Amino acid sequence: MKQPMAGLKNILVTGGAGYIGSHVCKELGKNGFNPVVFDRLEEGHREFVKWGPLEEGDLRDQSLLVDVMKKHEIDAVMHFASSIVVSESVVDPQKYYENNVSGSLSLLSAVRKTNIQFFVFSSTAAVYGMPVRVPIDEDHPKDPINPYGETKLLMENALRDYSRAYGLQSVALRYFNAAGADPEGELWEAHDPETHLIPNAVRAALDPAYTLKLFGNDYSTPDGTCIRDYIHVKDLARAHVAALKLLPGLNSFQAFNLGIGKGFSVLEVIRAVEQKFGKKVKVELAQRREGDPPVLLADSTLAKSKLGWSPEFETIESIVGTLRG
Repeated sequence: MKQPMAGLKNILVTGGAGYIGSHVCKELGKNGFNPVVFDRLEEGHREFVKWGPLEEGDLRDQSLLVDVMKKHEIDAVMHFASSIVVSESVVDPQKYYENNVSGSLSLLSAVRKTNIQFFVFSSTAAVYGMPVRVPIDEDHPKDPINPYGETKLLMENALRDYSRAYGLQSVALRYFNAAGADPEGELWEAHDPETHLIPNAVRAALDPAYTLKLFGNDYSTPDGTCIRDYIHVKDLARAHVAALKLLPGLNSFQAFNLGIGKGFSVLEVIRAVEQKFGKKVKVELAQRREGDPPVLLADSTLAKSKLGWSPEFETIESIVGTLRG
């Protein structure tokens, strides 16, 4: 086990029982940190908390947050707890503003009350909206097209303001399409409902009663289906630990894109799943979804240079290869 940085040991991980948060906790543990999970377990999974203690609670319970931070002598916060389903955010924006904004502001207030200086924020490429150029770099215009993206951008702006006013040193990591599972089989993707393409393609291969919907096959791409930048969840976890190590020397707010800079179409994903499991993915053609751009690709040059990070999983076959049925 590696030794953690001097002065940073106990890390509060909100949403640490979820998909990305739990993978980050494992990576923190491997690097000598002590992850303390704060999760209300509505969408997270108790069995995913394996590398440190679990504290159950809601982010809007600020007094509880302060107590937990003091009890565990928290040195830094990694914030994953949020609502993440884009389509749901359109029909129920109140839930997203309450969870993603009110909850996050409560967390930031608790951070200030306990004099924590370091903060890593789970953000999203949805802050950019419809791309005006690809690949997308961090200076690309920010114009979210749904409440989910709006709430994440609001919190990025809050972190920038908190940095200027209060000296909070923070990093926002803008994911493109998180995918894959722990190669050692201890963690996996388990959303309910599941909205991500890859696990739903796996289900369509293995579940006789389930058919995958293909939302449009007439895009201006080589095979007519949307192209996305998929980044393995372990690579995301490694980037979070790198961001944590960067914070003590940052003295500001900084945002980084996390992607591999390569795109794979929906049909390429389906073929990779079929190859992995040796079964046909049952597909039903459906209408395009409003707001789906033909191509989304990350420019992660800044993360590679400043975090000293690069993805290990760079093909769709290697990403899908970590999945289990």
